[in-house]
Amino acid sequence: MKKVKTGVAGVGHLGKFHTKLLSEIEVCELVGVYDLNFDKAKEIAAEFKTRAFQTMDELLANVEAVSIAATTSSHHAIAKECLEKGVHCFIEKPITATIPEAEELLSLGAKNNLKIQVGHVERFNPALLAVEKYLSNPLFVQSDRLASFNPRGSDVAVVLDLMIHDIDIILSLVKSEVSKVDASGIAVVSDSIDIANARIEFENGAVANVTASRISQKKMRKMRLFQKDAYISVDFNDGTSEIMQLVPHDTPVDGPYMSFGDMGIGDKKKKIIYQQPEKMQVNALKFELDLFVKAVAANTRTAVTGEDALKALKVAEMIINKIDISVNKIMNRF
Repeated sequence: MKKVKTGVAGVGHLGKFHTKLLSEIEVCELVGVYDLNFDKAKEIAAEFKTRAFQTMDELLANVEAVSIAATTSSHHAIAKECLEKGVHCFIEKPITATIPEAEELLSLGAKNNLKIQVGHVERFNPALLAVEKYLSNPLFVQSDRLASFNPRGSDVAVVLDLMIHDIDIILSLVKSEVSKVDASGIAVVSDSIDIANARIEFENGAVANVTASRISQKKMRKMRLFQKDAYISVDFNDGTSEIMQLVPHDTPVDGPYMSFGDMGIGDKKKKIIYQQPEKMQVNALKFELDLFVKAVAANTRTAVTGEDALKALKVAEMIINKIDISVNKIMNRF
């Protein structure tokens, strides 16, 4: 497989990791980096033995693909320039700050036959990968993503900063259209929503209750999924997962497990088993960047497409709009 000439746009906190990991990926030729702060670009380029470009035009003239790790508000402008100049894009989540911006990027990508992958990195968290084969049709999802305040990312609501991860995962697992959204939230320390809760209902009857906060003392990133005969818990923080299943009594079970007794009689007899899948040794960010570069090299579908990201963004906007309406109703009382 040929190496893909790749660059990084934006080498702040996250962009530095993108640069490091791309330099380690076998099918990637890291050509260089660009940042509005040229001194920062030179520093990162020196650390990872690559080139710092003074302008975005120079970077784009030398690469086939770019990883965009700048602020959300700048995603659209940077990605649009890349796509107009024939360069494939990896865009950190969320794809853009607004739906029209995302739709324009998807249109440009399709028109120019270019790849777009969006950095919904939790899809590749080892805890979720470990239980993929057990997830079939979740009917209730409880998700909690709590973090302490960090100015980085506060240019957008917590729904786009943190909750978008869980929205994307839930949409990828629940194979049904969203039928209704209810939400509440409030701005506390920034100018946008800092804590939010949403109830997402689907046409097939599934329900997701999703909470995100960036003003919490305790860090938590957990998702609990309930489906017919199974309960699955995923801890994104430590990369571990748990499974409780009700299976036919004579079903062979892969790996170690604990049994909690039997139910039923005769042919309908079942056993309750509990498992903790072995923790997978996966660097989620490196994995998704590797998949992107390979998709460009092999001309295959990206792991998280622009269409996937747009669906998540649409649900996120529904949540934000519901919160805005709720807040306005409260304010009008005074």
